[in-house]
Amino acid sequence: MYDLIKDAVHDDAAAVEISKMDKDVGSVVDAISELSLEETMKLGMRFKRFPLGCDLTEVVVGTCASDLELVDLLGNCRLADMIGAPIHICAYAFSDIGEKFGMTGLEVMKKVHEIVDVPLDLDHFGENGAMRLPKNITGCGGECYNKGPVFTECPRGRIHERLINKELEQKMDKNDWVKLSSSVAVNVSSEQTGEAHAAPLREAKDIADLAKEYGKGLESIMFVGDGYEEVIVGFEKSIELGADVIVVEGGPFNRCENATEGYAKTIAAARILSPGKVVATNGAYENEVRAGLRTGLNMVITGFPKNHHGYMCGYEPGTARRGKFGLPRVIQIINEEFPNRGLPAQKHDLLAIATAVKFAGSDNIYPNKIGSYHVGDAHWATLVNSRMYQNIELKHTLNDVVNLTEGNTVSLHGGRFISWVLAKELDKHVDEIIISDVDKWVLDNTVNNLQDELNATIIPESDDKVASSQADFSIASSTMIPVKENILKKVPNALTIV
Repeated sequence: MYDLIKDAVHDDAAAVEISKMDKDVGSVVDAISELSLEETMKLGMRFKRFPLGCDLTEVVVGTCASDLELVDLLGNCRLADMIGAPIHICAYAFSDIGEKFGMTGLEVMKKVHEIVDVPLDLDHFGENGAMRLPKNITGCGGECYNKGPVFTECPRGRIHERLINKELEQKMDKNDWVKLSSSVAVNVSSEQTGEAHAAPLREAKDIADLAKEYGKGLESIMFVGDGYEEVIVGFEKSIELGADVIVVEGGPFNRCENATEGYAKTIAAARILSPGKVVATNGAYENEVRAGLRTGLNMVITGFPKNHHGYMCGYEPGTARRGKFGLPRVIQIINEEFPNRGLPAQKHDLLAIATAVKFAGSDNIYPNKIGSYHVGDAHWATLVNSRMYQNIELKHTLNDVVNLTEGNTVSLHGGRFISWVLAKELDKHVDEIIISDVDKWVLDNTVNNLQDELNATIIPESDDKVASSQADFSIASSTMIPVKENILKKVPNALTIV
């Protein structure tokens, strides 16, 4: 595995081979441990590229804290929705706010669900439903993050205290929380020697099974720890639970001698091993966040003031504490690392993806495959469970487009996932499918993947005009408005799906 991973640092063919094979967690972690930091970063970014991984970079925002007023929580959620940031829900905080205002936690959840379109990511949820924690935890100032590495558990020994009687009072709502969510997070760090930091694995398994029962995305939170054995355990337990997204926690839970390098290597391994090809962080110092972004990290969980995620990402020891406003700082860090990219992803980006998901249909997208690859990634499956997805009205359905297509040769302009779905459906009706894309990497991988899967002859063409001139019918296979408009300038007669 080491030789193959070493080659994949510089060679797309080796990366493609790795992406298609069954992978042993220990072998991948071991191989990456032998790379330099520069090699690690190149490897991670290669596996973030289409179609091996996910090239989206986004923020997910914690909007709640136990001592917030209800009006402030709802305002935070509206603001997150306006900028297109999925909302990370701490179930204990929703329940604490509800208790203060004569409501259940679920009733607060329903209020949020009614006013936002973005996906809702449920965390701090256990075998009794919403976890309930004492005030010395819900109001924690983040001592471990502020003091800095390294801790194996809460420095005051307070985690993992639970108010079980309060949990049991609202246990009957457990399933309804999950029904309203787009994804659910579980924590495996109790298996990584973090017994005091998280609930036992049995609770993670219980919630993972419930999430799968309702078709929700599953996130698994693990920490860097010693950077080797504990990383291997974290990945193994996450995969056993059926996680779609891997969430890596650094900060005081990164005990590597070279913490930045250890964090980057964990992110690179996650890029290869994450089943849903999405890698996130919910706790990392600024240097870790920057190294992670350069290594293929594509989701940073941050927060509003008071929320415990507000201090975890983007601050260094001595400055990381509850009350910091993490969201703008993380946005600035992302833009410093990727200038002039328009990042992180915004609401129009999510709408374009959600439209693609609705057009493709849930039977075609992740976790399903066309050829050797999933169609989309865990983001796609999560968006299915959002109000944004539910409210989209398509210009044409997939069946509409297939029925409108004429002739035996069709050109698909745009070589990403929508073209795969279209090609799969058109394969029953046409003899030749021309794929056109200006990105040679996208074009080559799409053509190779489809040619192995379909009966029609798949023809690559980098020039939209040439592709259209050789086809009986042309389709602009993109849900991104600027891309569609650019295609129409060159192929004005192309059928559009948005």
